[in-house]
Amino acid sequence: MEESRGDITQLLRAWSGGDREALDRLAPLVYDELHRRAHRYMAREGSGHPLQTTALVNEAYLRLVDARGTNWQDRAHFYALAARQMRRVLVDYARSSRSAKRGGDWRHVVFDDGVGRTSALRVDLVALDEALNGLREFDERKSSVVELRFFAGLNVEETANVLEVSPETVKRDWRLAKAWLLKELSGERETPPR
Repeated sequence: MEESRGDITQLLRAWSGGDREALDRLAPLVYDELHRRAHRYMAREGSGHPLQTTALVNEAYLRLVDARGTNWQDRAHFYALAARQMRRVLVDYARSSRSAKRGGDWRHVVFDDGVGRTSALRVDLVALDEALNGLREFDERKSSVVELRFFAGLNVEETANVLEVSPETVKRDWRLAKAWLLKELSGERETPPR
């Protein structure tokens, strides 16, 4: 039986309130979507990555379950935090691989605006993480927009809902943050977007 978005939100809120049975009922409802999102992550990583999609889902889910005191807003908030955890798992893996190889592991990253235009750059996942953290220091919302759109795969409306801003604000933040990150990752330092 497929649960509605509202049912997922109710279960998340019950789980936040300490109901462990809600977590047991939530897991099968969100697993397939987490797996689809992890698959998109892994597709960006390219073939030959030693980490498998299922392992990424499981590790991210375990980190989410261990996140105590999270006040879940709704399913979009849950998937946004799941995407953040997947990003952290991949970055942790890249860091450990980098230190083992001492050469880093460069990836081809494409920032797609959903309108047919893309910007591509070969980039180290660790460098992308550091650039996003740098952006977060100057403008947390723009960094969150990138996480939600690029990593979580949320659309403009879902991102606006999670951040409690207008879709127009999300579009503007996405455009500015994407341009800044591409310059940052290509070595052309710039003042963060405003």
